[in-house]
Amino acid sequence: MQPIVDTSLWLAHKRRALARPTAGADFLMRRAEELAERLGAVERKFDRAAVLFCQTRAAVDVLAASGKVTDIIRVEADAMFLGDAAGLVAPLETVPFEPESLDLAVSLLSLQAMNDIPGMLVQIRRALKPDGLFLGAFAGAGTLSELRESLLAAETELYGGASPRVIPFTDVRDAGALLQRAGMALPVADVETVTVRYDSLFGLMADLRAMGETSALIDRSRRPGTRRLFARVAEIYAERFSDADGRIRASFPIVWMSGWAPDASQQKPLKPGSAKISLKTILENPGGR
Repeated sequence: MQPIVDTSLWLAHKRRALARPTAGADFLMRRAEELAERLGAVERKFDRAAVLFCQTRAAVDVLAASGKVTDIIRVEADAMFLGDAAGLVAPLETVPFEPESLDLAVSLLSLQAMNDIPGMLVQIRRALKPDGLFLGAFAGAGTLSELRESLLAAETELYGGASPRVIPFTDVRDAGALLQRAGMALPVADVETVTVRYDSLFGLMADLRAMGETSALIDRSRRPGTRRLFARVAEIYAERFSDADGRIRASFPIVWMSGWAPDASQQKPLKPGSAKISLKTILENPGGR
């Protein structure tokens, strides 16, 4: 598989962001509240859970507060992300657990930076015990679409062509297929779009730096972004994506996914032809049985 993301650079951006925290720039990671709701809808408890490459304590805190998880193991790609907390350090895109050793696995906002998402999901599936649960969220297709379009238009206008500056994101429809491909049962994927408004492009760019989410594409442009380029990007952005009050919009569609390690106890779809009444009968007799 041809890698798309320079994961070493992505981690360097994350380390730099952690060393220079900016208040409020963690607004996406605060979507861990949604994780609490989704976990709350599952009527069971989990003995052993792993939180994979989430970069902050947000997911760990949600699991601990739920009262549903006995043992939580945090895994990060750099000890810097763990701080003083206990956890494991492992290479990004690896799941350092024995087969069938986890009851729950959680991943928040890191899968989009991985070059082999299918491989990562397969590893998670192998690490889950039968009837173990995976809950994940990642930046999906349409993330920063306004910025992507504005950069493309400005570079084409000024340089006669454009280079990729925003990583490609996975569509919600593909997410469900990836879960199935990994061998997950009962796969579910849906999308929640977070829209954030800024006074200008430069406020958005400051937040992206503070998140550690500036471009880490392997094929990114090596041409330094000039003041002239970003001034034009800001103009195009404001022309195309501003509200009546002049503030610009930035979209962050978050794809949520869940899947279970197969187990004989799980609900199975009915076999074709096993229905007691036909759809034709229902349609022809809407008021009766």
